[in-house]
Amino acid sequence: MASVNSYNPSRDDFAALLDESFSKSDSLEGSVIKGIIIAIEKDMAVVDLGLKTEGRVALREFTGPGREGAPGVGDEVEVYLDRIENALGEAVISRDKARREESWVKLEQAFEKQEKVNGVIFNIVKGGYTVDLDGATAFLPRSQVDIRPIRDVGPLMSIVQPFLILKMDRRRGNIVVSRRSVLEETRAEARTELVANLEEGQTVDGTVKNITEYGAFVDLGGIDGLLHVTDMAWRRVNHPSEVVTIGQQLKVKIIKINHDTHRISLGIKQLLADPWEAIEAKYPLNSRFSGRVTNITDYGAFVELEPGIEGLIHVSEMSWTKKNVHPGKIVSTSQEVEVQILEVDSSKRRISLGLKQTLQNPWEAFAEKYPAGSTVEGEVKNKTEFGLFIGLEGDVDGMVHLSDLDWNRPGEQVIEEYKKGDMVKAQVLDVDVEKERISLGVKQMGGDKFAEAADAPGSDLKKNAIVTCEVVEVKEAGLDVKIVGTEFMTFIKRGDLARDRAEQRPERFAAGEKIDARVILFDRKARKVQVSIKALEMAEEKEAIAQYGSADAGASLGDILGAALKKKSGE
Repeated sequence: MASVNSYNPSRDDFAALLDESFSKSDSLEGSVIKGIIIAIEKDMAVVDLGLKTEGRVALREFTGPGREGAPGVGDEVEVYLDRIENALGEAVISRDKARREESWVKLEQAFEKQEKVNGVIFNIVKGGYTVDLDGATAFLPRSQVDIRPIRDVGPLMSIVQPFLILKMDRRRGNIVVSRRSVLEETRAEARTELVANLEEGQTVDGTVKNITEYGAFVDLGGIDGLLHVTDMAWRRVNHPSEVVTIGQQLKVKIIKINHDTHRISLGIKQLLADPWEAIEAKYPLNSRFSGRVTNITDYGAFVELEPGIEGLIHVSEMSWTKKNVHPGKIVSTSQEVEVQILEVDSSKRRISLGLKQTLQNPWEAFAEKYPAGSTVEGEVKNKTEFGLFIGLEGDVDGMVHLSDLDWNRPGEQVIEEYKKGDMVKAQVLDVDVEKERISLGVKQMGGDKFAEAADAPGSDLKKNAIVTCEVVEVKEAGLDVKIVGTEFMTFIKRGDLARDRAEQRPERFAAGEKIDARVILFDRKARKVQVSIKALEMAEEKEAIAQYGSADAGASLGDILGAALKKKSGE
């Protein structure tokens, strides 16, 4: 007889328990569960999950960079349950998926706190690399690998190293990481510490790390400083490679430290004696030195007098005669030249040099060889509205003003007879060395007929002189006459033909007739002579009154003039 306390489940109760077991198992699908390894078969681990079936996991899912070694029989492991049972009656499980699920939780926490995570670069993809973050796969863009672009990422692969998560999306399964951010943070910390131990004016050892067009970067033991090309030497340095080489060990002086940006300026020349000290005594004014042309610009040329000391020959001080020529056509780089010290300014570190001062002034040389009155010959270099420019000996030019082209014709008319390249003889009128001007005259080559006639022996040609003129042509307005004994032609206006208005008629005279007249204008500079019959008559009348009027006070003017004429005719 059965006990009253014994339990005999019915068939329905057993079915309910079985359904509950199946329901519980189904709810485990898609989650991470624990199991015990009960066997190792070839490269697979058999895991007892405490379910109605067992599962298998490849041993390779337990190994890899940053993971523990392969597990053994009896070890407890966590796996991801995909399905309770497959076609073979086994549970479908994965250690990789379990690790991935675990990693996402940890990674999300690290992302929120901006903490570093460890990972391993394991593959190269388009635009970057893939990183294993303990089961979760992340993308590492090529630009985020290092602070500077690197060509070979091979040495960085398959090793555990820190990364910073830049972006992640669990729904899409996307994670973007950066190795560069970690390096920059580490570097910033190291730089801060290193910079704190440095001081301006301090002399330190360094290694040339990189060379650019404007200077060199020197490694000071974990932090770089810039050695600018202008601080490499007192002399002019065209390129930093002239002074330093990559890998070179050298001593540098810390010129400036910017604690905000961690930028450090370095110098080598500051460790050497300053060649500009007492420069005025070394290079006195007007003294001459030899130097080497180091650089040529549009405004002049730089000449090195000694290492670290350069002076500028301004383009205006390069040549006496070449005024609008580029300096490169007068001197060349590396050429040795003799220069004269024109100015020294030690405060501005400037020396003004002169090249032309070492050569004879061509205007002085010309003045010595060709004083005023000398005859020269040269080629017409240019025609302007005010005269001709003639090329002369010594590469200087002289100018013939329009007024010095011809004695009788206007210069504007005469200059049209000349063209560039014509050879012209001229007389030197004046040389102004200071203004660098030479005045020439062409008309003076034929002599000054006016002056010759005026200064001829026995000539009394001057103002108020009485001259005899020969009528050349009778015109309505007056007479064209020639002064007898000279080459001078002049014109007697109608109003100057007689004292009496009724006698001021040109037709009273005939061509070839000789008449006396008085000179009323004699201008050597204007080369002009004017004569007047009227002026002569008035002068004679005045003289007669003065001579005869006092002898016979009762006589009329006609009597006085008649007496004067009788005396003159009797003489």
